[in-house]
Amino acid sequence: MRLTGWWSRRSNPEKVELYTRWSYHLFVLLEVASIGLGVLGRTPMPLGGWLFLLVGAHAVLGGVLASRALDWTVGRRARPDRLMVAHGVASCVLAAVALALFRYGGPGDLEAAATMVVGTLAFGIGGVVLGLTRTRYMLGLVLAAGAGTAVVGLGLGLRPEEVLGFTVGVVIGSVFLAATSGFSGWLLRAVWELDAARELQARLAVAEERLRFGRDLHDVMGRNLSVIALKSELAVQLARRGKTETAVDQMAEVQRLAQESQREVRDVVRGYREADLHTELEGARSVLAAAGIACTVTAADVELPARVQSALAWVVREGTTNVLRHGDARRCSVSVSVAVGPEEGCAVLVVENDGADGGADVAGGGAGAVAGEGPGTGLAGLRERLAALDGTLEAGRVSGGRFRVTARVPVAAAGAGVVR
Repeated sequence: MRLTGWWSRRSNPEKVELYTRWSYHLFVLLEVASIGLGVLGRTPMPLGGWLFLLVGAHAVLGGVLASRALDWTVGRRARPDRLMVAHGVASCVLAAVALALFRYGGPGDLEAAATMVVGTLAFGIGGVVLGLTRTRYMLGLVLAAGAGTAVVGLGLGLRPEEVLGFTVGVVIGSVFLAATSGFSGWLLRAVWELDAARELQARLAVAEERLRFGRDLHDVMGRNLSVIALKSELAVQLARRGKTETAVDQMAEVQRLAQESQREVRDVVRGYREADLHTELEGARSVLAAAGIACTVTAADVELPARVQSALAWVVREGTTNVLRHGDARRCSVSVSVAVGPEEGCAVLVVENDGADGGADVAGGGAGAVAGEGPGTGLAGLRERLAALDGTLEAGRVSGGRFRVTARVPVAAAGAGVVR
């Protein structure tokens, strides 16, 4: 359970990064097991032991390089250029040593020599490629490794068929690990960039809403305040000239404008706080679809009071936001109905998704907060809206790895103002 929570609490980019890092940590063990143990078992001692230690050191160096290169990939540190060069040089030296020993009586077993030559160069290129972004550089490394193997083999006097075998093996192994590392780095960058873009989009939406609200207030208050200032100044001038009756008339007009401005500000704030259920349902469908989440909206053809619609619309808005921000959902369903049976007369809204995290922080609180274990600002706001209508809010995981938010509001408690 702890392991599941430790994993599920992470965001999608963090999960991808963690998976990638541990894959390269396992590469260290894989290199030692596949190359080091193979050479150790086929080479007489003490030479086999020394070669095993060299391969182990090469694997550890590759693990350190992979960790630093992944940090560079996500923008946390500078590119480890020196470490890349050191790992590349070490790979070439080990491969050349293996060829020389094979030629002059070291590991005379062809399979052991081929394993060391191909393995060290392939793992070396895989590590260096993590620090590259251009495909032509990656391809250049593979071709250089193949050409270098052929040149060293011919220079040592190996038979042509042996040189060809070593070269082909190096090229094939290098292509595989270069492609693996190149794709892993690209995928990690893409996931983090998409997450940053989504966060930026959310911030822009908030900024746009603030600008809209500011424009509305400016339109409402700007003209009225200007008139109030002018009339107040006129009233002062009239009072100084002894025209008190006219000054009183101007101040009465100032009072009227102030009251009108107060009413208009209330209207703006009321429109900002209220939400339309139909609009929010359609908005949830389109926003989730744009995020690649299949959304099903089911709304019964029933009449609901305006206050009930507004409260449920806010639940739809908060639930949709949490599905996008906190979950890994592929499907989401939203339904609005009027309950029958024991709860007859209650409007029921259900938002359910198949990402167990989606909504786990429902309005900032999560399932625990629903039970009163957490303060959750957004959740508190939803509960206050529903409590004003004698409504309730429930949120938590259900069977099948799904997360469900259920809001119930008595229709009769909302009073007049019924709309469809």
